[in-house]
Amino acid sequence: ADFGPTSDDLPWSLVPERKVTVEDMKYVLSGHYQNTEYDPYGSHMDRTRMGAYRSIGINRNAFLGLFQIRGYMPAEYQSIEWIAEGSNAFNAIVPFYGNVETTPDYFANTTKTVSTDNFYWSNRLIAALCDASYHTAFVHVERYQEKVLSLGHQLIKQYDGLHQDVSDPGEAAKLNEKANEEIAAMAKKETDAVLDKVLYAASNGMKNSYSLSDN
Repeated sequence: ADFGPTSDDLPWSLVPERKVTVEDMKYVLSGHYQNTEYDPYGSHMDRTRMGAYRSIGINRNAFLGLFQIRGYMPAEYQSIEWIAEGSNAFNAIVPFYGNVETTPDYFANTTKTVSTDNFYWSNRLIAALCDASYHTAFVHVERYQEKVLSLGHQLIKQYDGLHQDVSDPGEAAKLNEKANEEIAAMAKKETDAVLDKVLYAASNGMKNSYSLSDN
């Protein structure tokens, strides 16, 4: 069915064509009418339609938490919390094991002072820079989002395999924490890298930029 933001008769619920994935949920919560005339980042001729309707993924997003309970896994490591911080249109979502007593500092210690030492502020900076230079910077964000998702799935699969050799619940919890630390380190590495790329792209679009021959 073809439904739009002006449709008056919307169904209460629909039967999904397939099982809903983490990627599906992240895409919906990042929505800004992508690929439509209402996209505020679009390049359509009729600019009165761009941004006409409120997006789901807005600048004031702060935290996205998605819980995945994998009933086919043992209780010690069946729960995964997927976390994204900052504006959902520009951030990446990262998986962490539940059943832990500690959280990696990069995610746990968000300060009031802007700092690239934590995931929240780094994603806020990426969003602000990319918003101002969307058409040159967003390609780097798309690659970042896909890479963090891919590496996150890869690390979860790796540690799921290691869990099969652990029978003690206490040791299982420690393994979860070790996995989370490695996942956080991956997220920081990829987030720092994309911040560098987006900053460079935004800097090249500054209004006081001139050709290199003017130096």
